[in-house]
Amino acid sequence: METAIEVNELRKAYKNNTVLDGISFSVQKGSIFAMLGSNGAGKTTTINILTTLIKADGGTAIVSGFDVAKQPDKVRKQISLTGQFAAVDAILTGRENLELIADMRHESNSAKIATDLLNKFDLTEASDRRVMTYSGGMRRRLDIAMSLIGEPPVIFFDEPTTGLDPEARNDMWRTIRALAKNGTTVFLTTQHLEEADELADKITILNHGKIVASGTATELKKLMPNGLIRLAFHDEKQLKTAIRTLGERHKITKGDGLTLTVTTVGSVKQVADVFTELRDADIEPAEFSQKVPTLDDVFLKVIGDGKEGK
Repeated sequence: METAIEVNELRKAYKNNTVLDGISFSVQKGSIFAMLGSNGAGKTTTINILTTLIKADGGTAIVSGFDVAKQPDKVRKQISLTGQFAAVDAILTGRENLELIADMRHESNSAKIATDLLNKFDLTEASDRRVMTYSGGMRRRLDIAMSLIGEPPVIFFDEPTTGLDPEARNDMWRTIRALAKNGTTVFLTTQHLEEADELADKITILNHGKIVASGTATELKKLMPNGLIRLAFHDEKQLKTAIRTLGERHKITKGDGLTLTVTTVGSVKQVADVFTELRDADIEPAEFSQKVPTLDDVFLKVIGDGKEGK
């Protein structure tokens, strides 16, 4: 597949604070790429470099075939950026916002472009209202519509669902999927792991300026044991007996209240052994479930491993 973004050994520091410590990754054309990380991990700095807003201290970044350091003007013609907060003019109407951006991009028919986008993003009825009267979800939809003017081949979304309610968030997800389906390359940063799991073709986890894990959601989940059994017991006595019984042959983790998690390799035999041992100890759990690894589990593991390595 053709590469839309290629990053090699990218570095950025502010005085003694290293924000990006030699990160490298690539994004395939027409795919959805998600960068995860806690606050301060370096996600926004990465986007700011790739969109030519700031300069890197070292390394290279190529977007749509152009070097962001040497050819910033050409890069800007290939991209669009939607930040964490809707960059719309609240005094203007929705239509006026769209026509303004179309005129600034030297589009030949700004009125038609505005009408088409208002219809596409379900904003026609509110088109002639001032944006200050729009809900948060409507403002975000307008912001995205504005970013699509000129049909840029690469779109950057920096935490696009920040502050949105569940309905508006799902609308945003549908929009992002539609963009990729039509061939647009989408680069998004997020702190919502469910969002990356739902949308991304490839995920990179950033921690303290370094990439600590990368792959598809399925590949990342394989970093976690897939034979986790969650057990809940009727009383403290049962719990203590279970810990003593199972702790001899299995890795166990005490949970909240009267619960514990047993780590197995996921084989039928080993899972069956857990319940056989409980039966032999005359313990019947109040409830049990097999826990499927999530991106949350992966994120906490790799971030935790990063802290342990410091």
